[in-house]
Amino acid sequence: MKLATLKNGQRDGRLVVVSRDLTRCTDASFLVPTMQAALDGWARFAPHLEALAESLEHGSVPVERFHEHDAASPLPRAYQWADGSAYVNHVELVRKARGAEMPESFWTDPLIYQGGSDAFLGPRDPIELADEAWGIDMEGEVAVIVDDVPMGATPDDARNAIRLVMLVNDVSLRGLIPGELAKGFGFFQGKPSSAFSPVAVTPEELGDAWDGGKVSLPLNVDLNSQPFGRANAGIDMTFDFPTLISHAAKTRPLGAGAIIGSGTVSNKLDGGPGKPVAEGGVGYSCIAEIRTIETIENGKPSTPFMKFGDTVRIEMKDGDGHSIFGAIEQTVKKYEKG
Repeated sequence: MKLATLKNGQRDGRLVVVSRDLTRCTDASFLVPTMQAALDGWARFAPHLEALAESLEHGSVPVERFHEHDAASPLPRAYQWADGSAYVNHVELVRKARGAEMPESFWTDPLIYQGGSDAFLGPRDPIELADEAWGIDMEGEVAVIVDDVPMGATPDDARNAIRLVMLVNDVSLRGLIPGELAKGFGFFQGKPSSAFSPVAVTPEELGDAWDGGKVSLPLNVDLNSQPFGRANAGIDMTFDFPTLISHAAKTRPLGAGAIIGSGTVSNKLDGGPGKPVAEGGVGYSCIAEIRTIETIENGKPSTPFMKFGDTVRIEMKDGDGHSIFGAIEQTVKKYEKG
């Protein structure tokens, strides 16, 4: 089943069920008005939404054309957005570039931070920021939305609580992050609003690519229409989603609708740093990583961060080349205070 939230002038939008080929949708708001309401009552509403999805495929319900530009993020706002760093290769490279040793515990104890969840961007909304000097970067990730997760949940408990899967552009401001981390109190200004894919899907929609904990498919990241990243989200994922969820729930419960992110998808190459797509590698899911490798190899980075007018596109396709979640496609735009 594929679900989306269409913009309708209301803060939380209108829930629709989307066809598997992403071309059509049917209204679901007569069953349950919003995505959050569906997640709050998943045991009750999911069977009816599944039946609606089947009726949509058979053409037996009213349909409307599905336009990804009309979609908000599946959850336009959420009670919880906790982003992990499951690809420890990425963490190791970034720390190495700034001359910092990575503690051995990072391989066994997941990193996670609590992000801003009150105002997510739509998948085709611009990234509006006031200053290019902030070091504007994209981060291509996978995320899951969970049902209620009790405090102290085991990874098996967490696996059974995963309801939906989607993609993320976790926008980062690399010029602001070091100063914030130096304070010892985490991210805030360095992490503006994130955007999520037009569609969230139930794990069953992923078929064999989903093993209960991760998605084994390439994450396509394009920058200004050129291939930038093709890293496989199922490779080099040190901590799978059940592990991340269990870690997040160690001292607190997670409410239905909480979003857990994977962190930047990152692959090694022959045990070492990856190579750009143009050089036969799988590239990168963020600019910081290629700048890190340039620093390690050449003493300084040469790839610039994003500028006003730059466009990033993040998408994942199935084995037949069909888009699964639709595409996040965003252009960086100068923010003009209204």
